[in-house]
Amino acid sequence: MNKKIVRSGLRLAICLLLLFWVFNTIFLNEGRSAWGTRSPAWDELTRWDQWKVGWQLGPPQLWQSLTTVTPVPLFGSFLIMGSIIFTGAARWLIALRTQGLRLPWERALRISLVAHFFNSFLLGSTGGDLVKAYYAARETAHQKTEAVVTVFVDRVIGLWTMLLFAGLMVLPNLGLLHGHDRLRLLAIVVIATLFAGTGFVGLAFWGGLTRQWRGARDWLRRLPKGEWIERSLVSCREFGRNRHFFLRMMLVSMVINILCVAQYVILAHGLSIMVPLSVWLLIVPTIICIAALPITPSGLGVRENLYVVILASAPFFVAETSALTISLLAYAGSLAWSLIGGIVYLFLKDREHLEEFTGPQEI
Repeated sequence: MNKKIVRSGLRLAICLLLLFWVFNTIFLNEGRSAWGTRSPAWDELTRWDQWKVGWQLGPPQLWQSLTTVTPVPLFGSFLIMGSIIFTGAARWLIALRTQGLRLPWERALRISLVAHFFNSFLLGSTGGDLVKAYYAARETAHQKTEAVVTVFVDRVIGLWTMLLFAGLMVLPNLGLLHGHDRLRLLAIVVIATLFAGTGFVGLAFWGGLTRQWRGARDWLRRLPKGEWIERSLVSCREFGRNRHFFLRMMLVSMVINILCVAQYVILAHGLSIMVPLSVWLLIVPTIICIAALPITPSGLGVRENLYVVILASAPFFVAETSALTISLLAYAGSLAWSLIGGIVYLFLKDREHLEEFTGPQEI
C-alpha cells in the first residue's frame, strides 16, 4: 500500500512539473506578444522578470486568443484531435498484431494517451514515442525488442506517409509555390526528406545491404547493442514480408493526415481565415513534419512561427495575430487531450502482459 501511495505521489509530482513546464512556455510566448514594444525591450528583461510578465500577462492574452473563435469550431477541433489519437492507437495495434503480439484496444489507447501527454514537453512532436516504447517493452517478457520496434515502425510509417501526402499536395499548388519563396523552401525540404525517407523505409523493411555487403551482419554484431540492432532489423523484415501490412498502415495514416488538416480548416472557418483548402492540404502536413524535429518541446514556437511566416505573407495576408492564434488553438486542443493523458498516467498500471503467440499469426 505504501509503495502504491509513493508511486502515485511521484506520478502526480511528475504530472504537475510537466504541466508547469508546458504552461510556462506558453505564457512566456504570450507574455512576449503582449509586452510588444514596451521599454525595456523583452530581450533586455531578466529571466525572472520575463517569468513574472509571462504569468501576469500570459493567461489573459491566451484566453483572449482562445475566445476569438466561436465554441463550435473549438469543440470540433477538440473532437478531431481525439479522433487522431484514437486512430493512431488503432494503427499501432496493426503493427503489434503483425508481430503476433495481442494488446487489448483499451490498453493501447491508454498508453497512447500517456504518450500524448509526454509529447507536450519532450522535444519535437514525437518525444512521447519514447514513453510508448518503454511501456511496450514492459508489456512482454520475451519479445521486448519486437514490441519496441512496433512503436518505431508506427512512427516511421506515419511520418513517411505524411511526407508523401505533403509531397503530393505540392502538385496542385505549383502556381502558389512559384510566388511564395518561404513556402517553396519548405516544400523543397519536404520533398528532399521524402526521398531520403523513402530510401530509409525501403532499407528498413526490405533490406538489401546485408545481401550485397558480405560480413555486414558480423559487423553489426560487433557494434554496441549489436545483437539488439540485428534483432530489430529482423523484426522490421517481418513487416516487409507481410504484403498487406504496409498498405493498411498507409491507409490509416492517410486518414490521420486528413484529420490533421480538418482540424485547421474548422478553426480557420471559426477565425474567418480565408485560405483555400488545397493550401491547407499542403502547409499543415508540411509544418507538422518540420515541427516533429527535436528542436523545442512539442514543437512549440517552431510551429507557430512557421504559420505566421507562411500565412502573413502574400498572397494570403492573414493578420499575424490570427496566424498565431490558429496554431495556438490547435495546440490547445492537443493540450486538452494531454491533460486527459496525464490523468490516465496517474492511474495506469505498471504492467499488463501482452499475449505472445507462437502459432500462426492472424493478420
